[in-house]
Amino acid sequence: MRYGPISPDLFLENRRRFRELLPPNSLAIFQANDIMPTNADGTMPFRQNNDLFYLSGVDQEESILVICPDATLPQHREILFLKETSPEILIWEGYKLTKEQAREQTGVRTIMWLDSFDSVLPALMNEADNVYLPANEHIRAAVAVETRNARFIKRLQAAYPLHQYRRAARLLDQLRAIKSPEEIRLMQKAADLTEAAFRRVLAFTKPGVMEYEVEAEIFHEFLRNGSRGPAYGSIIASGPSACILHYVSNDRECQAGDVMLLDFGAEYGNYAADMSRSIPISGTFTKRQRAVYEAVLRVMKLATARLVPGGNIEDYHAAVGRDMEQELIGLDLLSASDVKNQDPAAPLYKQYFMHGTSHYLGLDVHDVGFKYRTFEPGMVYTCEPGIYIPAEGLGIRLENDILITKTGNDDLMKNIPLEADDIERLMRR
Repeated sequence: MRYGPISPDLFLENRRRFRELLPPNSLAIFQANDIMPTNADGTMPFRQNNDLFYLSGVDQEESILVICPDATLPQHREILFLKETSPEILIWEGYKLTKEQAREQTGVRTIMWLDSFDSVLPALMNEADNVYLPANEHIRAAVAVETRNARFIKRLQAAYPLHQYRRAARLLDQLRAIKSPEEIRLMQKAADLTEAAFRRVLAFTKPGVMEYEVEAEIFHEFLRNGSRGPAYGSIIASGPSACILHYVSNDRECQAGDVMLLDFGAEYGNYAADMSRSIPISGTFTKRQRAVYEAVLRVMKLATARLVPGGNIEDYHAAVGRDMEQELIGLDLLSASDVKNQDPAAPLYKQYFMHGTSHYLGLDVHDVGFKYRTFEPGMVYTCEPGIYIPAEGLGIRLENDILITKTGNDDLMKNIPLEADDIERLMRR
């Protein structure tokens, strides 16, 4: 892989924590993602199933991880099934993991070739009472394509209808929300690559360049530093396009006097960074642009201070909404009397700030985890307030990635320029 080695201790510990949550006589089976088609004989780049990666570190297609802690045979307690390579596969597809390489990378001692899975499965099922299988249970997921895991679940339940089938996602969502030191190292690396790309954009941006040229600068910086690329579709939104929350066309010419909203982040070792910045295309904010920018920045700082142990997402978002109301009143976008008399179920600030402030971050950009779980050390949240004023063709969003610690929090993007004066100074170089 392009990224540097990841200690197998991470995956050994992840599996240990997962096993501790299993009741006696349990079996868990995790399948790799499919290689998805495009058209004709084309395929999309492979992206591993994040649950499988979290537990094994294997970044290879057609892989299966089995965890069966109470199996009678020690060699059946953890098994990794891999696609066996051949001279033909080496010529056409390239390198695949050997058994010894897989042991070193994952810490799993029993490595078998994929074609032996069906012959081993009956013995595993015979000893199991509870079978844990993964599914995408993210509350915002819209799953229209049947996954490899979903097809396997159908096949297994048809063959073994009397077992107790349970939700692996319920356990993994609990575990993945708390990041280990090694995971934080990878996320910090992703944030550092994002910083390098942003500084490059500050030096590159000027009136007349196309949004996709800015996107190309970001992509190039990521690739040359060992990233697979952006962790999600980059938003390069200049002028009125900044008021489209998920704008991805990136095909507009940058105009003098406009602000460009950037929302992008590197992926490194399958872990995501997620950053937003808003920069003046001409190198200097107008008075109005700076006023809106500073308002968003004040809300961001207040919100960040609330991302500490013991909080919860509902109270947090309510407090951020109150902060935003005051800023919008100060910008003459809302009146104090209207805010006082507003319907609490439909707060007026959502006319200009209509999305949430924070979400989990990790292997997924909108990472898994229980939404209403109390904030705990090891969680990583984004912090991304914004103000969008379509009538003025102006959208400002600022976003950093925040690690909750025992004593407060640590901003993984604290070295990325954020203050308006710093943005202008770097663009003047």
